[in-house]
Amino acid sequence: MPKDELKLYRGEDFIVSDHIHIHQPTLNEICDYGEADYYTMIYQLTATPQSMKAQLWDAGIDYTKITPFELFYSILYKLFPAEKTSILFGSLDLSKFQVMQKKEDGTVLLFQAIGNRPVIIDAFTYEVITDYLRSVHMIQKDNRLPANDSTKMILIEDAREELRQNADREYHSQLKNLISSMINREGFKYNHSQVWDMKINAFMDSVKRISKIRNADLLLQSGYSGFGVNLKDISNKQLDWFGELE
Repeated sequence: MPKDELKLYRGEDFIVSDHIHIHQPTLNEICDYGEADYYTMIYQLTATPQSMKAQLWDAGIDYTKITPFELFYSILYKLFPAEKTSILFGSLDLSKFQVMQKKEDGTVLLFQAIGNRPVIIDAFTYEVITDYLRSVHMIQKDNRLPANDSTKMILIEDAREELRQNADREYHSQLKNLISSMINREGFKYNHSQVWDMKINAFMDSVKRISKIRNADLLLQSGYSGFGVNLKDISNKQLDWFGELE
């Protein structure tokens, strides 16, 4: 199921199946929900074994030996009752799914009945859901694997140290400085009252797009001045502010 990038940008609800619809919230909805709780949920929903390597290792699980879907149906989906995920999934209660296995081939899936109709999250459906959530929030999927066991242990210890450092760190808003910067920046068309109605993807797109435009303008001004950069040494991607965002 390829995602429609234009509809994602417009911010309309994404229909995965009859009973699985994903709502894309506005900045206002995220603020009312609680930004810290919201992003914690998003990062947990889209987590891969690689992004939880230390926690899994300390629980006796080798993160290189399981898939993201196995992590989801073994641990993560139980963390999300409807009151927690309603901002995304409405009345759907992820925690009420049950792990089942197909008799034919042993394939594992999550199942629950809603109104006498089966609702299934299999590996494919899981990928559709998490790919959409990452795209909305511009989160990169971490699927990197270490080259050897020595590297694996170093990465686990680095991740464990990062967890220790962040354990007592006070949360600071990711969005506040972005919103403040954007509404005070030339080229952004929304004021303080209007910005809260923006869908999260359109807002994050604006942050990156205006930065891309500004960077391209600076490079072109420098190149054409005769005293700055040599435009032949600059990638066309950096100069084309109509191009894809990274």
